[in-house]
Amino acid sequence: MNARRTPVKGESGLATRKVAAMGHFMRTATVQRTTKETDIAITVNLDGTGDYSVSTGIGFLDHMVEQLSRHSLIDISMAVKGDLHIDQHHTVEDSALALGEAVAKALGDKRGIARYGEAHAPMDETLTRCVLDISGRPHCVYKSSFSQPRLGEMDTEMFPHWFHSFAQTAGITLHIEMLYGENNHHIAESMYKALARALRQAVEIDPRKGDAIPSTKGVL
Repeated sequence: MNARRTPVKGESGLATRKVAAMGHFMRTATVQRTTKETDIAITVNLDGTGDYSVSTGIGFLDHMVEQLSRHSLIDISMAVKGDLHIDQHHTVEDSALALGEAVAKALGDKRGIARYGEAHAPMDETLTRCVLDISGRPHCVYKSSFSQPRLGEMDTEMFPHWFHSFAQTAGITLHIEMLYGENNHHIAESMYKALARALRQAVEIDPRKGDAIPSTKGVL
């Protein structure tokens, strides 16, 4: 049986729930963002298997978004063309904003989700902690540092900006902290893996919640 598409309640139609043969709802969304600085197309599937196709023009950023996809089991298709002849700022910021927006749209009204997620991600000598709440209140506490200005082609000063931008449009409260570490590659990768694992927990449908909004306010 072919999947049937129906709009998520309250969304514009970019976010859809695909009703598969087994009756499982798959939460997907597509975001297109075009400005004079960047041209971005992103599709996510929160109920995926961690498949990805990522092209931002910044190799190390591609690697980090691929880690986010694989370890969260969120399928991510991301194609970005940015003004890299100027610098990386617009490409990194706008791609994070668009990705956060896609996740928020795919979540719809957030009925039945676990809402909270937390994870520790070790990578050799490095350990990172991530705790998040899909609260509808964007906030990011970022605590990490790097001892070199670049990783591959990516400016390390852009990492905190990426996490703040993603949290802003995803509508999540995000706390991410490197507890300890030395290798700069390990520090960056452990942050994205920790976010991935925490996000996987938070977006999961909790069978005990049924169709309830996970808030006493009745809305998130």
